Amino acid sequence: MLIRCAFFRGKIIQGKESIFHQHWQKNLVPLWNAFPNLLELRVMTEVESDDQDNCFPLVMAMKFSSHEHIKEALESSTRWKSKQESKTLFELFNGIVFHTVFDSCQFDPFSK
Repeated sequence: MLIRCAFFRGKIIQGKESIFHQHWQKNLVPLWNAFPNLLELRVMTEVESDDQDNCFPLVMAMKFSSHEHIKEALESSTRWKSKQESKTLFELFNGIVFHTVFDSCQFDPFSK
């Protein structure tokens, strides 16, 4: 499986945290869930970190079964709608957003 992540590295503008989180929950999650070939969507918000210099207030992870499926998703009209809707987040955020694709292996814990 392949996981394509969007990392929001930086800080939400002080006093805009609630608007930032409401926007992605209300406006972006429905778009992200509509990406073609998507197997799973996870959105993570930072709770704590041992590195105060690199804050990640939001990480979005999409699971796909192949590079071809990622390519189709990135070429879809849904992606362009998502990019347009994301502009609001960028206005509420000081930092950068970058994407990384990971090969994923899942290991379940041993039974006790």
